Order: sequence, then structure tokens, then C-alpha cells
Amino acid sequence: MTKTDSNPILIAKKAAGEAAAELIQDGMLVGLGTGSTSAFFIEALGKRCRAGLKISAISSSEQSTRQAKHLGIPMKDPHTIDMLDITVDGADEIDHHKNMIKGGGGALLREKLVAQSSKEMVVIIDETKLVDHLGDHPLPVEIATFFYRSTLHRLQEQGYQGTLRLTREKELFVTDNGNYIFDIQYTNPILDPQKEQERLKSIAGVLETGLFFNIAKRVIIGYEDGFVKVRT
Repeated sequence: MTKTDSNPILIAKKAAGEAAAELIQDGMLVGLGTGSTSAFFIEALGKRCRAGLKISAISSSEQSTRQAKHLGIPMKDPHTIDMLDITVDGADEIDHHKNMIKGGGGALLREKLVAQSSKEMVVIIDETKLVDHLGDHPLPVEIATFFYRSTLHRLQEQGYQGTLRLTREKELFVTDNGNYIFDIQYTNPILDPQKEQERLKSIAGVLETGLFFNIAKRVIIGYEDGFVKVRT
């Protein structure tokens, strides 16, 4: 028995990713997300491409690009694209209104650019990512490296508490865009994600937040028994 076969969460992630791959049709230009659930989608999409599916794709991270190329998914230069047919990506939290926290994998800025440039964003999650209100999971905020301590000071002045993200080697995590990530820890639920987004982005040095709203359409939920549910 493989690790995926025996791990309920991985079973759920894989089920959601494989279900999303079945939505992709010939001729589509596809946005590939980032993270553990997206990796299952990319793996399943690669199998379909090797079986004859004709698509092209761009991805929201160097990690996903490497995986996609390895699996034979034809990749486009994102500088040549202005609109995608569909993007499939995961979420760290998603509520009943399809508001999300994303960015646990460190690709939140690119993920938002790709999602907002798509005719449809399909969100793939395991059942543990469903919440009543956002805020239990830390909120990633991408900040400029220039004068970053000043940005952190202003965030803290506004009452935000959190930590700069580090690598496994205890060095500052750097995004694919060359920025840092400050993970905010909330003590209360985020009741108005749009207002919170506006508040954070009004602080100089904050480039983007992991709050996503008014973007997701279909949500594919994987369960530990391999069952999949689709919310529209």
C-alpha cells in the first residue's frame, strides 16, 4: 500500500485533483495552481495529455512548471497570454461564500494573477479546508524586500501579529517574484475579507494578500473515502 493509499487526507486531495482533470477539454488554455492538491491535479492532467488530450498551460509557480514539464504538459510563456479558459488551484481555507485564504505554498501573487485572468477558477480541496469563517489558517502577505523591516513595523502598528516565513534552512523564504512573506496570525475570524484586503494593501510595502474573493466558481471537495462533491 502506498503512502497516498493509506493517508485519508492524501486520498481526498487526489480524488479532488483527478476529478478536476476530467473537466479539461481539448483546446483549452489552462492555469495550473500550486500546492499539494494542485500537484495531484497536474499529475492527472499529465496522464490525460499523454493519452492524447491537446491543451496548453501556464502555472502559478516554478515548482508547478517543473512538474508539468516533467509530465509532458505543453507550457506557454505567460508573457504571451492575456486570458485563460480555466484555472484549477487549491485553498488553505474556503468558507461557504467561496472566500479563501491561499498562499500556503508561497505563490499567492502569481496565483491571484492567474485566477483573475481566467474565465473560470475551479478550487480543489480536501474536506478539512471547509470553514465557517476565515482566519484559523495564517494569512500570507507578500511584502517587498526593500526596507521590509519598515513594512513589518507598520503592519505591527496596525495590530497585525505574525512571522516572516522561513525556509527549512531557517533562511528568509523568497517567493518566485523575489519578495518575502509575512504570515499573519488572527485571534478572531476574518468576517469581511474584502475590507481586510483593502486595509492591508493600503500599507506601503504590502504587495498582495492571500485573501481571495469573488473569484471561485466550482469547488471540488475530496473526502477521505475517495468520494467527491462539487459545489457551484
